[in-house]
Amino acid sequence: MSAYTFDQDTHFERVEPGLYRGQLSGNYNIGPVPNGGYVASLGLSALTLALADSERDPLSVTTHYLRPARVGPVEARVEVVKQGKRFATALARLSQEGQEHAIVLATFGVLEGAREPVRHVTGAPPSLPPVADGFRPPANDFIVIARQFDTSYDPESAGWMQRRGSGRAEIKGWLRFADGRAPDLRSLPLFADAMPPAMFGVKVTGWVPTIELTVHLRARPAPGFLRAVFTSRFIFGGFLEEDGELWDERGVLVAQSRQLAQVPDR
Repeated sequence: MSAYTFDQDTHFERVEPGLYRGQLSGNYNIGPVPNGGYVASLGLSALTLALADSERDPLSVTTHYLRPARVGPVEARVEVVKQGKRFATALARLSQEGQEHAIVLATFGVLEGAREPVRHVTGAPPSLPPVADGFRPPANDFIVIARQFDTSYDPESAGWMQRRGSGRAEIKGWLRFADGRAPDLRSLPLFADAMPPAMFGVKVTGWVPTIELTVHLRARPAPGFLRAVFTSRFIFGGFLEEDGELWDERGVLVAQSRQLAQVPDR
């Protein structure tokens, strides 16, 4: 098994066709609850294992969270919904002690070497200060997940960490694994949910639970830091959307994300 923490924490063993068992780690907790992006990557690991013979890449991963997960044994029941010539779609039901806590649906295809009949790119990586000039918050025993990353925040978008709100629901910065593991397609859902909620630039609240998270995987990331930016435009009625972009060190967009989350009422 890999020596890297992420690989150990997303490892599954095949029990029988369609059934995999693993261990849900506490390394990605916020308080007592594992991070939603980690749960999504965990489900994607089971799906990738089930479709290993197809040699396809994950293109889109959607996770619906039914109830909070917890540290401990986890089962993944995988159903291959469709196995076509170009695309495959599979579903993983993650459960603990007989109760489902997440459903992960993913479509697989081929990223590299695909035909590009149309190219139209108007976006660009977020403007960030050098890694050394970014804001690095002190260690926090409650936000355990932060220990897994080397993060350098844009000081302007992270002012709320110093009790200085920016008035913008945006957070951006540099992000990579603390143990030196290179980012890959399987880890991108975790990176897409690894930063604090963008809404904290407007109002710092308690836990902001994710209801649904979708990640579109656009390219294989290069080793090194990822440039990340997350924004919310609509926060009302007790819910928010958060849109994210992850760019690698080549300036290539490697993932886009959108999630629906609940705003705590206290």
